[in-house]
Amino acid sequence: MRKYALLILAAGGLLLAAGMAVLGDQESEVASSKIALPEIPFKSFVAGEGIVEANTGNIAIGTPTSGIVTSIYVKWGDYVSADAPLFTIDDRDVRGRLLVAEAQMKEAEADLAKAQNFLGVAQGLKVGRSITNLDKDNRLFNVKIKQAALATATARVQQIKIELELHTIRAPVTGRILQINVRLGEFAQTGALSRSLMVLGDDRPLYLRVSVDENDAWRVRSNAQAEAFERGNPDLKTPLKFVRFEPYIIPKTSLTGASTERTDVRVLQVIYSFDRSALPVYVGQLVDVFISTPPISDASKREPISSVKPKNAP
Repeated sequence: MRKYALLILAAGGLLLAAGMAVLGDQESEVASSKIALPEIPFKSFVAGEGIVEANTGNIAIGTPTSGIVTSIYVKWGDYVSADAPLFTIDDRDVRGRLLVAEAQMKEAEADLAKAQNFLGVAQGLKVGRSITNLDKDNRLFNVKIKQAALATATARVQQIKIELELHTIRAPVTGRILQINVRLGEFAQTGALSRSLMVLGDDRPLYLRVSVDENDAWRVRSNAQAEAFERGNPDLKTPLKFVRFEPYIIPKTSLTGASTERTDVRVLQVIYSFDRSALPVYVGQLVDVFISTPPISDASKREPISSVKPKNAP
């Protein structure tokens, strides 16, 4: 019985191994997701990638002085007015220097008052045994020296107050808080950062920055029709209203990572506005844009950029 049991176990193992090998050879089914593509609205067109941004541009908020963040006055989505406080850098060392400077200013005021008193007494005396002309002149010069010393002390106080004010970072324009990348207790660094401390922009209305390949830039005109389609749902679309051309061609920065993509391409940036209620998008979102163009045979005369005036331009 023991010998038969071993044989049965061996046969079962062989069958199990064979079954696993057969299952391993079968191709596993891969779930495929179908992405709906927009229907191109124009017969002749230029396509571009558009990124949603605030009409002021997405402003990266920095700090002129480094230090620990002690207060944050805003939160995500807040709409703030220009000059509203955003956050504060630790300013205790500056406040300490301000106390010393204010004390020195008071000392300078007292020295000036003392010198003016001596001058007043001298001016009431007759030149003779009590006082000489030289003594009078010296007292007058001493008053001027004390006045200059007081002016210097006062300027030092004002300088420190300005430095103290720089520790409170304020909104440069009216807009919405789009991003906060700094926390209480973190060290805020000055200079150009890879990740901005905050991002602010006026999103009323939103703008669309469309990048057009430099090879097609000559075909795009300010009076051309244009439509934007939301990615993932081509039924969400809206016509665009031309705002301006960015007159400087820039290198392409939005890369897909494909090995066949050229990295030396430069793009013309065209700015459009649109009805936000027709296209529910967020700042920083990418959309597909199609711009109507005349056929290449009819588009030999390109409208000069210099003749295209921005909106509300004189």
